[in-house]
Order: sequence, then C-alpha cells, then structure tokens
Amino acid sequence: MDRLEEQLHRLVDEACGHPLGSSPRQKLLTRIIRLTASKLWRENTPYYQDALQQTWLYFCQNVCGGYDPTRGSVITWLNSYLRWRLRDHQHNSPIYQPAPSLGGDKIDPIDLLVAPTDIPPILETVRLWVKADSDGELGCTYIQGHPEVNCQVLILKRLPPEVSWKELSVEFALPVSTLSSFYQRQCLPRLRKFAEKEGYL
Repeated sequence: MDRLEEQLHRLVDEACGHPLGSSPRQKLLTRIIRLTASKLWRENTPYYQDALQQTWLYFCQNVCGGYDPTRGSVITWLNSYLRWRLRDHQHNSPIYQPAPSLGGDKIDPIDLLVAPTDIPPILETVRLWVKADSDGELGCTYIQGHPEVNCQVLILKRLPPEVSWKELSVEFALPVSTLSSFYQRQCLPRLRKFAEKEGYL
C-alpha cells in the first residue's frame, strides 16, 4: 500500500501542475481513479452508485487544493468523503453536518474540507450535456408507462445538491425501488459513458 500511496501522491502532484480541464490533467486524474477505484469502501445499498458518482466529481474538482497529503492517503480522503455521502443518502438529508470531534489523535480528513460554494466546472459540464440531450437519448429513455420520468429528468434531479429518492417517489407517485433501479440500470451507464468520453473517468 505504501508504494501505491507514493505513486498516487506523485500523480496528484503531476496532475495539479497542469491547468484545469487540460487533457494531460484529465488523463492523470483518470489514472488516479483507476488505481483507487478497487480500494474504495463498498457496500450493497441502492444509493451506493450515486454516492460514488458524487465522490468522483468531488475528487476531480477538489484534489488540487482540497487534498492534503500530510493528513492521510488519497484513498483515505476519498473513503471519508464517500462514507459521508452514503450517510447523507441513508438519512435523506441534503445538508451535510459534520460529526462533532470526539478528541484523540486521529483526524478525519472530511472534517477539514470546506464545501465548495460555486458549482464545480465538471458538474456544470454534465448539467449542460444532460439539458442539451443533443441526440434525444436521455429524454427517450423512460420508465415504462411514465415518459415524464426519463433519464434527462432524473439525472438533473440527482446531480448535487440532489433531490432525495423519497421526494422523487412522492413527486412521480412511484416507489423508491422503481426509480432507483431504473436510474442505476439506464441513467448511470449513460452518465458514465459521457464521463469516460470527456476524460473524467
């Protein structure tokens, strides 16, 4: 793990030496994501993929400036953020409240992060792509019998700060399980494909 951490630190330094949005930076971030993906916390919950998606978006936006290698490894930093996002989903709370410090020597890196006030550029790129839906695929992919509940609508609603599944269930009069299952089977793969094409993943 030490060798991996050293490699990740070098890649982060190299990536942050390139301008935001540049091809070399995106390629290095993609390499970091590939190296860390199998090491991240996993759990079998319906909202895990949503939380993971938020984690990768957060990583790409905040690794340069938000990550402090003296506080822990990249993997520890990502796992901390991912677990907080999972907790948010679990409680259906759109607002993150950090847990009070209990003292001791261990510092949770998530407690040191400042929430970004601006919309991350990557997030805005995704939002514009979803709204444009240039080939009409997102709008045409919908829950059977419910054309108003399509991938375009759901992805926009699930982008941070996301609408909870419970609220969407009430809005569309459909079970959370139906909405979440459709999102994971139909919407996330399309979102992932776009992210890969843009070099975010």
